[in-house]
Amino acid sequence: MHLPPDLPTPLPLERWLNRLGALVMPLALLVVLLLFLQWPLRDGWGAGSSQANDLAQVLFALYVAVALRHADRRGAHLVSRPDLAHAGRGPVRAMRLLGAPLAVLPWAVFVCINAAPTVWRSMRGLESFPETANPGYFVIKLALLLLAVLLGLQALADLWRAMHTLRTPTGAPTDPA
Repeated sequence: MHLPPDLPTPLPLERWLNRLGALVMPLALLVVLLLFLQWPLRDGWGAGSSQANDLAQVLFALYVAVALRHADRRGAHLVSRPDLAHAGRGPVRAMRLLGAPLAVLPWAVFVCINAAPTVWRSMRGLESFPETANPGYFVIKLALLLLAVLLGLQALADLWRAMHTLRTPTGAPTDPA
């Protein structure tokens, strides 16, 4: 997985997260294929369209859980402004570098704490889709926890990098890896 050249060298944790992102990327194509196949399965074959839809939902949930972290890291998220991250001096710069990780980290911890019991019950019971009784609905709930964990880990890496950058005497960004 290649990151834009203006991004600092990934930390070891980020390299692992980037590899996970690269492994999950093909799921997007599989989701598209499954959603495309619903029509021929329903109208031509007469069966299997609900199974294709449910599997596509599971794969999409897993894909989104990993892709949001990846998009944020690359500055491709809708609200991301990487061009402002290193702008300014003193407290303004510190707030810009620390703001996103300090906003995301408590949210991620909150989601993990509050979702864990629900996810555990769903996984323990191997919860099925309510409308079709197809297995796998518990994976969608597990994807919520995965999303929070991955965003929390990225926030920790961003926070570590920001702290390292702010400690440098000139305040110039350095590569902590």
